[in-house]
Formats: sequence, structure tokens, C-alpha cells
Amino acid sequence: MTDDPGNGASRVRRVRPPTASEQLEALLGYRVPMGRPPKYDMSTWTVTDDWPDSVPVTDAEIAVFEQWFGDFFDELFGSSDT
Repeated sequence: MTDDPGNGASRVRRVRPPTASEQLEALLGYRVPMGRPPKYDMSTWTVTDDWPDSVPVTDAEIAVFEQWFGDFFDELFGSSDT
């Protein structure tokens, strides 16, 4: 008998490979900031909504959303085939 629970097959633990930034840090020996620093201080920005209450949508736009996201919408809101 073995102390292994289940069907006796040993489990293989998958290890996540290091990211590109982790590899670069290991190679150089120090952390390299990735990306460009923000050009503007976004903490001072103000976001406003100036859209109209009713936004016009064409039949073609609806058809595209139904084609690409129909399964998701059915799962989220329920199917309309009932």
C-alpha cells in the first residue's frame, strides 16, 4: 500500500516560468523599471460624462454584438429562446 491518496498517480507540480522582467533582473542583478513613466500626473485629471441620456445604436452594431458576444449575453442574462 502507498500513502498516496486517490488513484495512486503522482501529481506533477507545474512551475510558472519567469517573466521577461524577472529574467532580466536575474541576468543584470538589479530591477529594471519596465515601461515609460506617465507623461502627466493623472491624479489631477477630472473625468466627466457628457454623453446624451439616450445613445443611438444602429441595427448593424447590434448584429455585431449579438454575433460576437451572443453566448456570453445568453449566459449572463438568460437565453431569449424560452
